Formats: sequence, C-alpha cells, structure tokens
Amino acid sequence: MVDAILARLLGLHPKVIDLSLDRVRRLLAALGNPEEGLPPVIHIAGTNGKGSVVAFLRAILEAAGLRAHAYTSPHLVRFNERIRIAGEIISDERLLAVLEECERANAGQPITFFEITTAAAFLAFARTTADVVILETGLGGSLDATNVVRKPALTALTPISLDHQQYLGGHIEAIAGEKAGIMKRGVACVVADQERKANKIIEARSLEYGVPLWKEGADFFVRSSGDGFVYQSKGVTWTLPTPALLGQHQLRNAGLALACIERLDGFAVPPSALALGMRTVQWPARLQRLQRGPLAAALPAGWELWLDGGHNPAAGKALAAQGRAWREAPLYAVFGMLNSKDPQGFLKPLAPRLAALRAVTIPGEANSLTAADAAAAARAQGVYDCAPADDVAAAVADLVSGRYPPGRILICGSLYLAGTVLAENG
Repeated sequence: MVDAILARLLGLHPKVIDLSLDRVRRLLAALGNPEEGLPPVIHIAGTNGKGSVVAFLRAILEAAGLRAHAYTSPHLVRFNERIRIAGEIISDERLLAVLEECERANAGQPITFFEITTAAAFLAFARTTADVVILETGLGGSLDATNVVRKPALTALTPISLDHQQYLGGHIEAIAGEKAGIMKRGVACVVADQERKANKIIEARSLEYGVPLWKEGADFFVRSSGDGFVYQSKGVTWTLPTPALLGQHQLRNAGLALACIERLDGFAVPPSALALGMRTVQWPARLQRLQRGPLAAALPAGWELWLDGGHNPAAGKALAAQGRAWREAPLYAVFGMLNSKDPQGFLKPLAPRLAALRAVTIPGEANSLTAADAAAAARAQGVYDCAPADDVAAAVADLVSGRYPPGRILICGSLYLAGTVLAENG
C-alpha cells in the first residue's frame, strides 16, 4: 500500500524541475499549515555530514530523555526511514494515512515527490507531541521544501562543497548562497569550518539578515584526546568518549551537534547524556562494518567488509583519511556511482590508498555508471588493478579468492548502492 501511493506521488512530478516553495506552500495551506504547529526546530543544511549531525543530535537528545522528531533523506532501504516520530521510524499505517491526506489535498496538481512527502512529514510531526524537530534539507537551502518553517529555534550549516551542481550552480559560491538561505533573521546559526569562498558568502548573508554565527574554529573547537575527544567553546569544556561513528570527519560532525546543543535555548542536557549519545549514535552506511548477511558470511578469516554511501569529492577525502588510519592492512574497494556524480573527484584522494578495485553497476538504477565506465574512472586515477564485476557479490568473491592478502573491503560511491547492499546484508 505504501509503495503504491509513493509510486502515484512520483507521477505528479512537474515536467520541468524548478526549485520553488510555491507548490509546497500551496499544499501546506490546504492541510492547515501543520509546519506552524511544530515544536522547536533545528534546521540543518550543507553538503556533507547532515545526516550524521542529525544522528548525533537525536542520540544526545534521546539520552537526555527528550522526544525528538527527525526528517532525513534519502532513505537506504525503506522510505519510512526518512520520518522518525519521537524516536521511532514511522509505521506503515501512519505513513499511509498522512500520504493519502496529502494526496487528497494536493488534488492532482504538479508537485515534486520531495515536496509532497515533506508536507506529509510535517503533518505527522504536528500530530505527535515532541520536544524538538530535527529537520534536514534535501539538496538545497533557500528553495528547499523544508525551508517553509518561518522561525526555527536554530539553524546549522555542515561543510559545503561541490554537489548537485545541475540544480545549485557550478561553483562553491552559488552552492553556499543557496544553502545559507536557511538562515532566519535573529536566529543563531552554527557553522562548520568552511572553504574560504563559502565562508565569505555565509558571513555576508549573516550580516544581511542579522544572524548570530557560532563558528567552528572561532567559537568552538574539537580535538582528539586520549581515548576520546574534547569539545571546547567560550562557555564549556566537555571531555567525551570517541563517537560510535568511525572516522576523523565524524569528530567534526559530533562537534557541530554539540555546538547546536550548547546554543539551543531552553534545553538542559547533562554531560552524562552527551557521553551516552556519543556511545550510542547510529547512522547506517557511514563507514559501517558489515558483520552479517551472505556477503559477510562468505569472507575468509582475516577479512573485513565495510560500507559507506559518500559520493562526492569531500566524501572521497574523508574515506582517504580513514584509509590512512587503516595502514596495517590492505584496502580494497567495490565501487559504483550514479552518472550525475563526479567519479574522478571522488576517487582522486582515495585511489592512492587502494590495493585493488572492482567496479559494479548499481542494481536497478537507470542512471548508474556502467561497471566498465566506473572501472575506467578508477584506472584514470591510477588504480591499475581494477576491473568490472557482475555485481557486489561477484566483486567481493573475486577480491577474497586468494590472489590478495587479507584486508578490508570498502563498498563505496553511492547511497543507492549502499541501500541495495543493506537490503540484502544489513
């Protein structure tokens, strides 16, 4: 039933994509403007790390005994993952009810899939009591369907880099300008350390709209320390355990979430909840080790299997940094990517860390690079031991067949590929 209505909603998509708030505002008005009845909203935009920051915020707030709604995209396996009601993934029954209500209110008019499903999320959130809503933008900012919330409690910008250039512009200034559009007059914005060009745009927007900025590297800092890390600002110093999400980049995401907690007025979160949140945070397909399912079961002794959905040059840099930390064993890759992405940019930093790569076509994705094209992209970046494979299982089987010493296999390049792997091995 849910799949059927989601398919119908896809059919309402406008013939020409234009980023606009007009359609979603029309629908929300027909629904009684549920977005105006939400608990305090933390609104998050950026290129990399948005979902991880949402996961950290959820883990911390829930550890403090607070009820948090959360909206993220895309999903990995089931659409329901995008909407969490007071900590729980929305049930099929509740999802079907709000989707059908939105479909009726929309009355067959053109609207994007993301717009109508965002309206459904607002409807679900407004009908269940919670303390906070954590709202992640889709691909933009100022014209993103989530940007209809007039007065969030707080906004946040994760690191901004090149991605979705066909919609947001071909240079970093245009993308930063779009993402910074979630800022609201007088509402504080927590900002990750940014490239210089992006930072100039954010600062100019903050001055134009009277937005107090709380910036990484100026107002708050994060550093590794022994078995954990330290978050420090002008007001607090928190010494916390290493996050359950792996990677140096996740320390920065944790720091951004902690800065949001510090700047979120009206909420008392004890240090014990901060520490528990670090230990319990979960976010699938972000340097996730796969230890069950047929792929993991087929691994010989001494091999590990990892999964990451990062798909742009900044994600490639983050994976390369983790590759350097994994120096004690060879690193192999199973790589697939959509043809709208930049395989060369993703692979360039990662390629020197790889002992071998097998390329795959993403199952069921018409816009996937072919396995042959993905392999060619890797070869162009200096991965000379690379070849196409029929699928992920065949790629893994080839790597562990005895030709190579045991090591880590990283399945990477696409959230769509990651979702397919998790559906069968998660």
